[in-house]
Amino acid sequence: MAEVNHLGQPVGLPVDLALPRPAPQHLTLAGRYGAVVPLEAGHADALFAAYSEDPEGRGWTYMPLHPWPDVATARAWAMQAAESEDPLFFAVTDPDGVALGVCSYLRIAPEVGSVEVGFIHFAPPLQRTRLATEAMALMMGHVFDHLGYRRYEWKCDALNAPSRAAAGRLGFTYEGTFRQATVVKGRNRDTAWFSVIDSEWPRLKAGFEAWLAPENFDAEGRQKVSLKALREG
Repeated sequence: MAEVNHLGQPVGLPVDLALPRPAPQHLTLAGRYGAVVPLEAGHADALFAAYSEDPEGRGWTYMPLHPWPDVATARAWAMQAAESEDPLFFAVTDPDGVALGVCSYLRIAPEVGSVEVGFIHFAPPLQRTRLATEAMALMMGHVFDHLGYRRYEWKCDALNAPSRAAAGRLGFTYEGTFRQATVVKGRNRDTAWFSVIDSEWPRLKAGFEAWLAPENFDAEGRQKVSLKALREG
């Protein structure tokens, strides 16, 4: 949508939002099935154990890191990452507080109310679980409901089919592919861009709440209605 200025030119609509918005901070986002917590060096041992359930290293292929060869390397990475402000790293923990994956806010732009979710690396025990979806919903909800951001981004290697599918399932809109955007591990990376904007969040939020409700799962933990169907129904 656009307006026309006094010169007859189309211009963007005025933004009423008070900018800049607050920058994301380290805090705990508690859910029904676990939590998203500030990454700490103490999470390294549990993360190393969880990622070790992927002995082929499939989860590392599109990450900017190589698989950790030992727990000492994991500890060194976690110690450094815990101090970073952009990316701002979090661990996803189960109800017992065991870290099963990491994620982050990055490309944080309070001046325009935009932020990306990325560096998402979920270990096999976390993948395709209610907690995995809940973690993403908590991250998204905090940005829109509490920080008042306008835009939430997801970017991935254009060849990373699972990440592209996850973005679509979570309600992101594909915006295009930046060709030869960067180089990762010595290889070209075309980057696929996705986003959610603030006007879309209420519908997505209702879908997440309905999907995550205990009554949406049978006794074996299988979903009764898909997230997409609940969001679009």
